[in-house]
Amino acid sequence: MRALVVEDEVKMAALIRRGLVEEGYAADVARTGEEALWMARATPYDAIVLDLMLPGRDGREVCRELRESGVWSPILMLTARDGVEDRVNGLDSGADDYLTKPFSFAELLARLRALARRGVQERPAVLQAGSLRLDPATRRAWRGDTEIELSAKEFAMLETFMRRAGDVLTRLELLEHAWDYGYDNRSNVVDVYVRYLREKIDRPFGLGAIETVRGAGYRLRADGGG
Repeated sequence: MRALVVEDEVKMAALIRRGLVEEGYAADVARTGEEALWMARATPYDAIVLDLMLPGRDGREVCRELRESGVWSPILMLTARDGVEDRVNGLDSGADDYLTKPFSFAELLARLRALARRGVQERPAVLQAGSLRLDPATRRAWRGDTEIELSAKEFAMLETFMRRAGDVLTRLELLEHAWDYGYDNRSNVVDVYVRYLREKIDRPFGLGAIETVRGAGYRLRADGGG
C-alpha cells in the first residue's frame, strides 16, 4: 500500500511515516494543505492520513477540495480536537474515518487496513445529477443556482434517488429508505411524494428528472433531467 501522511508537525509526521514504512507501506509526507493537494492529485494513494490543523488550508478544506476534484482515496483524519462537532465536520467534508490524538499506532494501522478494504470508490460529499445538487450534511438542495426548499421526507426521497441516479427504484425500495416500518407498503405515499418532488425540482425549471417506469417504479435521470 502507498499512503500519504499530511502533518505539519515534523516529529509526528516522521513517527507516522517510520511506523508505516516498518509495516511495509510506501509512505510520502506533505506538510501543508497545498502540498497535499498536488501530491494527492498526482498519485493514486491507497490511503491518506490527514491532520485537521494545518497551516493555510486546514484538513477540512483539503478533504473537500480533493473530493470535488475527483480524488477518492480513503481519508483518515487526525486531530487533537475531540469535540463531537469537530468529528462531524471532518466526516461531512468527505473524510472516511476519524482518529483523535494521542492515538495508538496499532489502532491507526487497523483503521487504515479497514479503509483499504473498502477500496477507492466515489463517495462525494455533495450529490449531483446534472444541474441538481444535494448536500446531505447541510440538508440543502439546489437546481442550478436556485435553492429548493424541501420537507424532511421530500429531502429523504430525493437523497435516495440521487444516491442511485439512473437506477429504477421500486416503490418498496423508496419506502424502505425514506420511511420506517410503520408504513403500510400498499400505501400510495411514494406516488404522492414523487408528485411533490416533481412540483419542486422539475416543473418550475421546465425539466423532467424523475421518470415513471411503468410496472417497475421510478427513476431519477443521471443527467438530472437535462
